[in-house]
Amino acid sequence: MNTVSTFEANEAKNKFSELIAAAGVGEPQLITKNGVGTAVLISYDDYRRLTARSKPLTEFLLESPLKGSDIDLDRSQADGGRTTLDFGAEAE
Repeated sequence: MNTVSTFEANEAKNKFSELIAAAGVGEPQLITKNGVGTAVLISYDDYRRLTARSKPLTEFLLESPLKGSDIDLDRSQADGGRTTLDFGAEAE
């Protein structure tokens, strides 16, 4: 991973197209400020891969290793599955 310091901002501006090209072929570009990483320039394909959901939540839950275990995950239908809060109760 190439590192670019914000101290070298003018140099980075001059080489911005090179940084984009390197990120585009899978070489992330680390941008630092005072030696601390602050941003990373990555390819759009990498960004999409990192932010994409691999499967819907329902499918994930159906494939859960807890499926078929003795854990009771059912909600009570009597109260709509929601906890009832009593705001009139005195605090202890």
